[in-house]
Amino acid sequence: MKRETQNILLILLGGALLKITINGDYLRYVKPAQQPWIIAGGAVMVALGAVAIVRDLLAARAAAVVAGDVHAHDHNTRSAWLLMVPVLAVFLVAPPALGADSVTRTEARVPQSASASNAAAFPPLPAGDVVPLEVNEFVSRAGWDKSGTLNGRTVRLSGFVVHNEGNTMLARLVIGCCAADAYPITVRLVGEGVSGFGNDTWLEVTGTVVPGTAVRENSYMPDFTLASVRQVPAPKDPYEY
Repeated sequence: MKRETQNILLILLGGALLKITINGDYLRYVKPAQQPWIIAGGAVMVALGAVAIVRDLLAARAAAVVAGDVHAHDHNTRSAWLLMVPVLAVFLVAPPALGADSVTRTEARVPQSASASNAAAFPPLPAGDVVPLEVNEFVSRAGWDKSGTLNGRTVRLSGFVVHNEGNTMLARLVIGCCAADAYPITVRLVGEGVSGFGNDTWLEVTGTVVPGTAVRENSYMPDFTLASVRQVPAPKDPYEY
């Protein structure tokens, strides 16, 4: 690969990092805390690529003037820049976040919060008719909370739909650092109103846990009796942590 092409690719990759950071697409790949590092990395790559291109162009033009072959060098430089067209499509078009396919292909795990707690007592839920919870916390409490803080309480969850083996589930993907280590947390939806929603449709649901349904045999996937269902837009940050 010519130096011109290497430098162009460096600038494009750095530009892609800056682009996904500015528009928020970086949240499809890493935790929000990684944003400053992505910005710094993208800026350094763009700067290095630009400096290298300017340096090489000046050196090549000086050599061409000495050799009397300025036009030949200009033609080669233009050819290298044409490589931007296909590379732009590769680096600047962000793929979607992980979804239903990842859930069906990846075995669900015990939530890290539950595993770390070793079935320790969970604090009571806050007061209110409807308590908003992350799916990760809901599953942790359903499977490991011996005091039954979820029992009889109406909670609100949000996630995307996954249909698998006759079950309709509400799912979220939990990441520790980046999307490469994502694992699913799922809740089995029980009741009317969800059969018409396809995979990866984002829903906000309210309802109650069915006590005793989150067990090791079903990867701690509790049953959730629906009270209401509402379709919502996919959040900018689709993961839980």
